[in-house]
Amino acid sequence: MSSSTSVSVVPQSTSGFSEIFDSLPYYDNDLEQYPHLKQKVEQELAWEAGATPQELHPMVHPPFELFSKNPLLKAELERCEAREPLPPLDTVRYQLPGPINVPASDEDWRKAIDNAHAQLEHQRIRQTNLALLQQYGSNAWRIHNYRLEAAANTAEKALEELRNLTTEVNRDRKNFQTRIGGQLTSLETRWTELISSVLQIEMANVALEADIDRLNKREVELAGL
Repeated sequence: MSSSTSVSVVPQSTSGFSEIFDSLPYYDNDLEQYPHLKQKVEQELAWEAGATPQELHPMVHPPFELFSKNPLLKAELERCEAREPLPPLDTVRYQLPGPINVPASDEDWRKAIDNAHAQLEHQRIRQTNLALLQQYGSNAWRIHNYRLEAAANTAEKALEELRNLTTEVNRDRKNFQTRIGGQLTSLETRWTELISSVLQIEMANVALEADIDRLNKREVELAGL
């Protein structure tokens, strides 16, 4: 791994220890230099894609449950996810069936008459709604479309601003990391040169000590003669 990537552990007061990953993703190229690291990252991503929420990191937000307080919408969402067809329309309520029992009792005829009154009231309300729609529907639809267009324009403008802001942030991050990465490379090169110089000095010292020992031994031999 390059010197620009490091992992530190910072003690927390409530949750024990928390890992902090510090890296320069716009500058580091460890995955290109070390293919086995890229393979490990791909395996980790594949595991996270199929992992259950209990197996993920505690900082990962749990999945959001839609329509938890609306069972009808939740059931409809489950139907759409399962790609099941819509249930057939109930057309019985729009029919005028007579009494089922033969001969019919007064209660059977009363239920049939009540159903007929309900159907008549339903048709009357439909006629009223159609008249209102014919008189005011076009203008109401134009106003609705105008509001939708205004909301869409506002959302598109906010999206464009967010994209520009994201691009600016990424550009600043890339420039900063590239600049810092250059400094890190220079410092790492300087560190390597210093280590190499120290090793060369140590090797020269070892060679010099060997020469000194050889000369001392030669001096002892000459003194004995």
